Amino acid sequence: MNRIALITGATSGIGEATAEVLAKNDFDLILTGRRKDRLEELQKKLNCETILLAFDIQDKEATEAAFISLPEKWKNIDVLINNAGLAVGMETIDQGNIDDWERMIDTNIKGLLYMTRLVSPIMVERRSGHIINLSSIAGKEAYAMGNVYCATKHAVEGLTRGMRIDLVKHGIKVSSVAPGAVETEFSMVRFKGNKSKADDVYKGFTPLFANDIAETVLFIVTRPAHVNIDDVLIMPTAQALSRVINREE
Repeated sequence: MNRIALITGATSGIGEATAEVLAKNDFDLILTGRRKDRLEELQKKLNCETILLAFDIQDKEATEAAFISLPEKWKNIDVLINNAGLAVGMETIDQGNIDDWERMIDTNIKGLLYMTRLVSPIMVERRSGHIINLSSIAGKEAYAMGNVYCATKHAVEGLTRGMRIDLVKHGIKVSSVAPGAVETEFSMVRFKGNKSKADDVYKGFTPLFANDIAETVLFIVTRPAHVNIDDVLIMPTAQALSRVINREE
């Protein structure tokens, strides 16, 4: 029987790519996201059993209701991939948009916690499981005008370490994957649909692609039982720090 993985934020980018990679490697998938049409399009491409849960992970009640709706056999989740996350806006702290702040906090921190709180007790009862939290280079350092986004990803890093301490006695693995610049919808969301600004982020160098991160997740979840990959920082060759990128003229 295939293992079951639940992927949050599976409608695009890293979540979508991870679904495609795991489907080819003996996983059945629970795919979550806000856009039901995107989930249905993805489902058609996958050669595995899938269940789709369309809801907004910022909404605690909707998250709980979606999880409760799972058939009992699907609740035996082997791998939870807390991928859903976003950055919105780039302003200095004194000029920040509080609605943007709340959206990042509610998705990147609270959404991750809501889903982990639902899945982890089942893993504890079974004394097995693996939780992978998608962090960022922004969780390792801060950069100008990234204040609240950086804070949310620093929180993900801290939560990952805390989860690992709490759950190690139950035989549960906890890992963090922190990418540098990845060309996905990330920058389009950050710049609220401004394609010119979003494209400028990746000009002059080769960024990471979603599949690079998906392959890293696959490596992590296919290690032997006695091996846990605690923390992976994966960067484009041209990127040394968040804002140190070797761009071609």
